[in-house]
Amino acid sequence: MENSTARKLGDSRIGHIGRCGSRRRTTATCYATLAILFIACSVVRPDSAVAQEGEGVKAADTSSPRATLKSFIDACSEIHRIVHREKYFDRSSPEFAQIGRRVIDCLDISELPAFARDERAGEVAVCLKEILDRTELPPWDEIPDSEAIEAAGGFEKLSRWRIPGTRITIARVEEGPQRHEYLFSTGTVERAVRYFEEVEPIEYRDRPDVTPDLHRWYLSVPGHPALARIVAVLPERMQRGRICGLAAWKWPGLLVALLVAGILMVAAYRLHFRFRNRWRQTSVMKHWLTILFPVVAMLTPFIFKHVAQRYLTIRGNPLYIISFSSTAIATFAGMIVIFAASNRIAESIIASPRIDPLGLNAQLIRIVSKLASIVAGVTLFLMGGQYLGIPVATLLASAGIGGLAIAFGAQDTLKTLFGTLMLMADKPFRVGERIVFGNYDGVVEDIGLRSTKIRLLTGHQVTVPNDELSRSHIENIGRRPHIRRKGELLIPLDTPCEKIEKAVATVREKLDNHEGMDPEKPPRVFFLDFTANGFCIQFFYWYTPPEIWKYRAFTEKLNFEIFRAFEAEEIQFSLPFRHTFWKHDAEQGPLDVRLLSDTAQQPQPNDDRG
Repeated sequence: MENSTARKLGDSRIGHIGRCGSRRRTTATCYATLAILFIACSVVRPDSAVAQEGEGVKAADTSSPRATLKSFIDACSEIHRIVHREKYFDRSSPEFAQIGRRVIDCLDISELPAFARDERAGEVAVCLKEILDRTELPPWDEIPDSEAIEAAGGFEKLSRWRIPGTRITIARVEEGPQRHEYLFSTGTVERAVRYFEEVEPIEYRDRPDVTPDLHRWYLSVPGHPALARIVAVLPERMQRGRICGLAAWKWPGLLVALLVAGILMVAAYRLHFRFRNRWRQTSVMKHWLTILFPVVAMLTPFIFKHVAQRYLTIRGNPLYIISFSSTAIATFAGMIVIFAASNRIAESIIASPRIDPLGLNAQLIRIVSKLASIVAGVTLFLMGGQYLGIPVATLLASAGIGGLAIAFGAQDTLKTLFGTLMLMADKPFRVGERIVFGNYDGVVEDIGLRSTKIRLLTGHQVTVPNDELSRSHIENIGRRPHIRRKGELLIPLDTPCEKIEKAVATVREKLDNHEGMDPEKPPRVFFLDFTANGFCIQFFYWYTPPEIWKYRAFTEKLNFEIFRAFEAEEIQFSLPFRHTFWKHDAEQGPLDVRLLSDTAQQPQPNDDRG
């Protein structure tokens, strides 16, 4: 009777697919209604749990192949009866959860990937039940029980039993939490879905425990009572028809959920980037609040997966794709949360009044936090890969030649890292200080894990690897205690001695207790030398604090004062020594002139670089 009913349902479905006309309008209306009502159904709590029939649900008996097979068939039959009666499958219901646990406890799912273990186990269980419903099972007394195992010489002699005429094996588990239990073997679990596809055309057997169309119900039944009432009024082609392996009625809800999840993640990250930069400098607490946005983005894939699995009851390969993608996206989003949290921890520590935010200690804290976040991020990535069934850690550990190649390729990275540590230890400069090294002269803007960014006086930015900086001779202009000026005044050789003495006294007077004078470094003025260009008066002074623009303003003021004083005393400055060459005969050709400079007479540069 049940077999004929199933065939009629199949014929009815084919007939519905062939109809068109007014049904197209009805189908479109149903899709729109379903997409709108799905959101409301997702937040409504299901009705009270269905009252349990008979006695309380008990754990699966897996002490022998017979007990395991009987527990499995009985539990699947209970689920089939409830689904046919209620028209939905609520995984959160205690009754469903207990019966479903009995079914899963009969399977050895230790080798299934963790990200879809429960979902895959559910599909395997349904496929196994469909296979058993099409298989001629031996009488129960011919299936080994505990007494038969003892009679055969113990579990060592009867550790496996295969259902005759099938590839379904029940084997004794020797490791793991279900040790010493007889379960459907890992090989059976692995090939159950493919095996069912092969035997699906076979007719059901005529037995009381047969559950016809269980697999079809598994793929199409909703997971919420309110949603079940909506699906019940849809056309048959939407209830039972499938598009790309998914029930037709599930596509509107899936697309709406996917769209909402995508918009939520994009909005969360946009808000995070906007308010992070705005609140970073205003308040540490506000800066911490912005981490809620990446946390919401990280949780969104899990919420989407929960909606797809619980309410839409997505099954099979579509569910595995959703589970894999959601977990992978959440893993990368979690890495972003780790990096964001490490930055905020570092900034919270640097906000302490005992730490200079521009000092190297602050940079060291930032670098350590970055290293810690990288380690934590890689750890999360490896754990996520293992959860998804990707043996990332095994591949890295057993890379062999590949690992050696990676090690050689990482030499520059390690060299740069050690250069960074050397800079942190020596502390030759900090952010905001002006340094000179090689051909570069500029202000340090950032000391990173790999490189240092310097803003040149021309306005250009230079990025220098830290290992190169650690090996360079660095002149830190930003740490000079003063600006020193060395000046020379040349007086003509025909100037009387009295005026030379007056010139020296004038310069000393102008520099006496001058602006910015360091008491420990008073100015020095001397009649230094007799040169070919004139009498040389040399002077030194040290200006503090070392602020270049104030220093240059004072230098200009001093120069004018000395100039005016020399004019008042009629003391002239020596003009440069010049020679004029000419020739009388133009036919002799151009005059060959060579200028030989006396390097000993070149003045040394002042320490007044701006």
